[in-house]
Amino acid sequence: MGQKIKFNYKDKEYEFPLIQGTEGEVGIDIKTLRSETGLITLDPGYKNTGSCISSITYLDGENGILRYRGYDIDDLANNSSFIEVSYLLIFGEMPSSNELNKFENDIRKECLVHEDITSILKSFPHGAHPMGVLASLTSALISFNPGSVDVNSEEKMYHAIVQLIAKFSVLTAWVHRKVRGLPLNYSDNSLPYVENLAQMMFKNPNEEYRSNPVITSALNKLLILHADHEQNCSTSTVRIVGSSEAGLFASISAGISALWGRLHGGANQAVIEMLEMIKRDGGDASKFMEKAKDKNHSFRLMGFGHRVYKNFDPRAKIIKKTADGILKDLGIEDPILDIAKNLEQEALNDKYFVDRKLYPNVDFYSGIIYRALEIPTEMFTVMFALGRLPGWIAQWREMRLNKEPIGRPRQIYNGSISRNTKSKG
Repeated sequence: MGQKIKFNYKDKEYEFPLIQGTEGEVGIDIKTLRSETGLITLDPGYKNTGSCISSITYLDGENGILRYRGYDIDDLANNSSFIEVSYLLIFGEMPSSNELNKFENDIRKECLVHEDITSILKSFPHGAHPMGVLASLTSALISFNPGSVDVNSEEKMYHAIVQLIAKFSVLTAWVHRKVRGLPLNYSDNSLPYVENLAQMMFKNPNEEYRSNPVITSALNKLLILHADHEQNCSTSTVRIVGSSEAGLFASISAGISALWGRLHGGANQAVIEMLEMIKRDGGDASKFMEKAKDKNHSFRLMGFGHRVYKNFDPRAKIIKKTADGILKDLGIEDPILDIAKNLEQEALNDKYFVDRKLYPNVDFYSGIIYRALEIPTEMFTVMFALGRLPGWIAQWREMRLNKEPIGRPRQIYNGSISRNTKSKG
């Protein structure tokens, strides 16, 4: 018989089972709490509440560990392609050569997007935020791919997954082209996924496209590092929307909207906006590091520390090397990036930041890389969404296969007590 936790309420003892995960995490199973006791728990932000049992991603914030399906993030980022990692996350195992070839070929076959989608894209004003455009276009795909909403067929589920991975890269590239005022590029099925993404984003209409392995490698790593991150805001959104039996595309569109927020996917954009603000003030990194240490000052240092990782962000260690390599290999000269490097050195050598483990995180370095690749700041979160796509799909698929109940949180009501209109006078 498993362990249980006991507590007394109104002179009665109640028992609830403890559940232990494969990495030793322990939780209290309280799904019968309200029916047995009439009580609910209150946990704003769900910081102490497990919403599901999942076998996809393991995250240990205290020790700086991130694993996808048991594979360490460092191993995957340095030895795998984004499509391999996507397969791993969604289907649970690394693909064999035949499985990977089939998956890649199936994705290539779906890289055409209905031409009417371009009309929807063109209807957005130039100043529309790319994340709003991306969420809308993803929702619009439902109209052109109605079969993708059938969640009861594994075959149709696979087809929807392949469609979405294929078409999402096209939509990402098209949104980027719209932001920059450039004509749209179409998929080149002779290229691998990430290289194809790069040509759709960066190919000039009057030039032959030449693949840059430095850029391709950087994009591959960035996408892998962002591919999943346990039950964060956008992932939880995808699961809770999907729990209503909403289709995959609709659920992913909701996840995009959740990711849009400054406290979630918008963090790497906030890093560059902070750096631009420092530049306008004169570019003195030391001055702003001192402001960051002043609790009474309104300035907040973006891209340092992490609300989950209490030691270091394991993704940051990987992407720092990529950022250093990109800046060196591309010969980038940018005062904004110089300020970023100065902030990094200040933080890594300042006792205040070291003692508090406020190290640069993945948002800090990803913002630097996107800036170096001349990707507009407002596009950063769109790139994040493309990376997070396989994680969202994996979480949605797991939730559907587990037949999880519809999400329906409770609340503590603190409004007016019963009253009627006659009491107004």
